[in-house]
Amino acid sequence: MPYVHIRVTEEGVTAEHKRQLIEGTTRLLEQVLNKPPASTFVVIEEVPTDNWGIAGETVTALRQREGR
Repeated sequence: MPYVHIRVTEEGVTAEHKRQLIEGTTRLLEQVLNKPPASTFVVIEEVPTDNWGIAGETVTALRQREGR
């Protein structure tokens, strides 16, 4: 029973994006590992950019510096 946990920052991930991630991940596990879709679990967690750090600073700070 595969369990896949996808973490992304909260930056415009739509319901359609999530649907595609769940569908694609499930299909990949079926193709590569022959795992049945009915027993494959995919969880998508959106993390606030203040709680995600890269190279010693938050994604919020990085995005502000980039002008986003």
